[in-house]
Amino acid sequence: MIPKWQPGIVTRIEQATHNPRRYWIELPETTQFDFKPGQFITLDLPIHEQRNKRWRSYSIASKPDGSNVIELLIVYVEGGAATNYFFNEVKEGTELTLRGPQGIFTLPDPLDKDLFLICTGTGIAPFRSMLQYVQEHQVPHHNIYLVFGCRTQADLLYADEMRALESAIQNFSYHPTLSRESWEGHAGYVHNVYEALCQEKQPAIFMLCGWRNMIDEARQRLLTLGYDKKDVQLELYG
Repeated sequence: MIPKWQPGIVTRIEQATHNPRRYWIELPETTQFDFKPGQFITLDLPIHEQRNKRWRSYSIASKPDGSNVIELLIVYVEGGAATNYFFNEVKEGTELTLRGPQGIFTLPDPLDKDLFLICTGTGIAPFRSMLQYVQEHQVPHHNIYLVFGCRTQADLLYADEMRALESAIQNFSYHPTLSRESWEGHAGYVHNVYEALCQEKQPAIFMLCGWRNMIDEARQRLLTLGYDKKDVQLELYG
């Protein structure tokens, strides 16, 4: 059943890095907003006369914590009607219309294989929710790898938090990789990183989130490595 539309009030806005912003939204008609880590909400924004052209979906970046507040991570896209609205008109106190949660791109249950969370840009949002949930609920799991690709260190989203989770979650490792800057960590795109981590072809689930080009290439590479298509889940951004 599709959830009903409801109001949401923007209660807080922070600049995440030089581009993306973090938006906290409170749902005043909902006492407890229940969702599964990895799900998304859909916003009906005042950016077009036709309703279906006003809808934009965003993964929930926060963990389910029993409250009625969620966090979204939104990147500015040049010429994008939705992001122009968010970055130029939405303020603390702005009322939005949304519905959710929806989506099946959720944390596998049980976590009985290695789990690869592969993302670029704001595609890290659903994985942040999943990792926080694993840590808080002490979810049994095998190895978990977060492979996060971006251009420079200035683009690393939730970097300090991911490093803290790396210490807090047993068998979890964080693998950021930069395509436009030399540093002490991984260099280049995400593909070389996850291929090196799964070179023994261990049983694994791969969750891909980000731009279409990355996802299309990753999916093909994983199939070439011998993994089954049912082992590869994806969420497209843009």
